[in-house]
Amino acid sequence: MTSSPQLDDLILRATAADGSPPFSDGALAQFANGQRELVWEYDAEGHSVGAALDSPAASEFVVDPDARRLGHGARMLDMLTHPARGGAGGAKLFWAHGDHPAARALARHHRLEAVRSLLHLRLENLPSTPAGEPDPSGWSAFTAADSEEWVALNARIFAEHPEQGAITKADLEATMAEAWFDAGDFLLLRDGNELVGYVWLKITTDSAQERCGEFYVVGVSPARQGTGLGGRLMAAGFARLVERGVPCAHLYVEGDNAAALRLYRGLGFAESNVDVQYHYAR
Repeated sequence: MTSSPQLDDLILRATAADGSPPFSDGALAQFANGQRELVWEYDAEGHSVGAALDSPAASEFVVDPDARRLGHGARMLDMLTHPARGGAGGAKLFWAHGDHPAARALARHHRLEAVRSLLHLRLENLPSTPAGEPDPSGWSAFTAADSEEWVALNARIFAEHPEQGAITKADLEATMAEAWFDAGDFLLLRDGNELVGYVWLKITTDSAQERCGEFYVVGVSPARQGTGLGGRLMAAGFARLVERGVPCAHLYVEGDNAAALRLYRGLGFAESNVDVQYHYAR
C-alpha cells in the first residue's frame, strides 16, 4: 500500500483487469522515499483517469481500466517525455508490465525502443518435501541489524543491474514497511561470519495473486557463484513456502540471464508473462 488511498484503489483495479500490477515494487519504494513524483491524468470533467510514478530517469504509468481507449495513455506519455508539459524529464525509461497489445502500439506510435525484457515464471505445484539444506547451521532470518551487510552484498551481486543493484538502506526500509513483509521469509546464509547468499520471499494474501509465493530476490555472493549455492537457496525457499502452506511459486528474471533461466527452468518454472522496458529519447 502507498500513502495515497486513491492510488491504491487504482492499482488494485488495474491489477485485476490486466493480470499484473501496473507499478514495480522498485517504483513504489522510490515513491515512498520521495525519489518519484505521483502525477495524475484528468479528463475534461476533472476526473482522475490515470496515474504515473515519474522521475527524470524513469517513469511507470497506468490508465484507469474504465477510461481506456480514449487517448489518455498517449497524452500521459507525451506529457511525461516533455518537461515543458509537466513531465520530469525527456530521455527516460518506461516499463510496460504485462506487454499488453495497447502498450506495444503506444510504444510504436511514440517511437520508443524496447531495450529489456523481464520474464515472469511460475511453478504451479511445489514439491511437497523439497530437498532443503539438511544442516540448519548457517541459516538465519533477516533482522534490521543485517541491513547494511545485506545492502552491501546485494550491490556486489547485482552490480550490473540498474534497479536491484542500486537499492539503498532507505529503499530496503521502505520495503520492510510494506504490509506483506515478514522477516521469517527473508533467509540469509552465512559461511562462518560471511554472508554468502540469501533468498527473500514475498507472500501476499491478495486473492488476485492466488496466494502464490514470489521468490522476490535470490542472491549468491560473486565469489560463490557456480558452486551450486543457488540451488540450495531455492530449496530453502521452497521449504519455507511449504511451511507457510503456499501451493505455488513465481519469480521475475531478466530475459538474457541464461544461467538463472537454466536454474529456474530446471526446477520446473515456466514462462507466464513478460514485462518490457522501453527507452525514449527526443
